[in-house]
Amino acid sequence: MQAQQGNAVKITAMPQRVLIVDDDEAIRETTGEYLQEHGYEIALAADGAQLRAAFAEATPDGLPDVVLLDLNLPGEDGLALTRWLRAHHDVAIIMVTGAGEIVDRVVGLEVGADDYLAKPFDLRELRARLTSVLRRLKERPAQAPGAGRAAGAAARVRVGRCTLDLNTHQLIDEQGAELTITGMEFDLLRVFIENANRVLSRDRLLTLTRNREWEPFDRSIDIRIARLRRKIEADPEKPSAIRTVRGAGYMFVSA
Repeated sequence: MQAQQGNAVKITAMPQRVLIVDDDEAIRETTGEYLQEHGYEIALAADGAQLRAAFAEATPDGLPDVVLLDLNLPGEDGLALTRWLRAHHDVAIIMVTGAGEIVDRVVGLEVGADDYLAKPFDLRELRARLTSVLRRLKERPAQAPGAGRAAGAAARVRVGRCTLDLNTHQLIDEQGAELTITGMEFDLLRVFIENANRVLSRDRLLTLTRNREWEPFDRSIDIRIARLRRKIEADPEKPSAIRTVRGAGYMFVSA
């Protein structure tokens, strides 16, 4: 394999790069070999220190597109590492949890994971979820370097107490500070903006954000909206921007 056993390796500038972080060597190797056979560029890490080393050694064009992150790691666990990744890197995160650990999955989504898998997972399901996550990343509109202020201003939309830049994917608060948002959170805000003042069911939100592999009753959509509310609402307990319409879904009220 191109990735060295038991060590995080330097990630080269290749498309569809996946960093697999798991303290189980067999899982790392098996998963890595499978994904490599299907065209992914793979790097392996056994713990948080090796994950950090992989990012430190990567060139700007060689950073991972997706981190497959085990929750139960020695030292820093997956939740702490997810927080660190969200604070420092724009990367998709698929968290891996033990079977039946619903609470851990919920917490993982709350701190910024884009998706999750339960062990033992089917490698074909993993590949499908990677495809979905990578598709969302690729569909983000590119921002040309040095784009003019007028063009940028036209792409900025008020969302609650914040402003969302649709070109740069930046969420800016009232003080001008940038707030970290995941790819799924951006997709949700984009869909709400495109359908302002219309009620959207969970099923419709999953369709419009291209997450149809999830079921309509999957509560992760509620978790993500709750997390968005904590960022954009003046009072998350009494939301005015993203409102709940009982029995129907959610509605974004434009400013």
